[in-house]
Amino acid sequence: MPMLMHFMKTQWASALKLSCVALMVFLACPVNSMDVLVPPQIYALNGTDVRIPCAFTSCYKLDPSKFAMNWTYQETSNSTEEMFMTYKNKITPLKSSRFGDRVIFSGNLDKNDLTITVLDVQLTDEGIYHCYVRNPPDRIQGHGTIQFVVLTELPPPRDSTIAVAIGASVGGVLALLILSMVVVKCIRRHKNQELISDEQKMEEEAKPNGEGGTEEATKQS
Repeated sequence: MPMLMHFMKTQWASALKLSCVALMVFLACPVNSMDVLVPPQIYALNGTDVRIPCAFTSCYKLDPSKFAMNWTYQETSNSTEEMFMTYKNKITPLKSSRFGDRVIFSGNLDKNDLTITVLDVQLTDEGIYHCYVRNPPDRIQGHGTIQFVVLTELPPPRDSTIAVAIGASVGGVLALLILSMVVVKCIRRHKNQELISDEQKMEEEAKPNGEGGTEEATKQS
């Protein structure tokens, strides 16, 4: 039990670090209309239930009639992607010989949370997981990639470089990060729109002067 608690705390610490790094990258980079937030890598213990988080930010409210989401699995980077969950008007798990009924949706669409949970993790679940998102009127498709590694035993307690996801949820951390990023994103977009409006006004005001100057020059000629 102490070992289990140790790795649950380690998982939360890793999630906090991920959130901070993602927020700093977001503030430093140009603003996109939509961003998808996923951990780059998750370690899972064979036989446990593990959440694979995916969330997205957008200034547009999710419209269930237009929103689309796909989860796919890829054994290696050169393999074909296998879709195992989709959303078109409702969450729909797809039949999969690999997962059967072991993958469930555990997110919250109202909070832009698209997290899934893999039940009774198997060694064959190891691979690359892709989270695809479309949220019109955003024009781009969001995409997050997660490397999923399955372990057969717990690493030594002193090995803090590996955070094993043993049913620990990072949904709360991602929710706070999403809120912060959406606020910053929308403020930036609003400021950009104000600057564009000011520039358009200046151009409109400059047009009569330019035309008047042209007429005077013609008269002088």
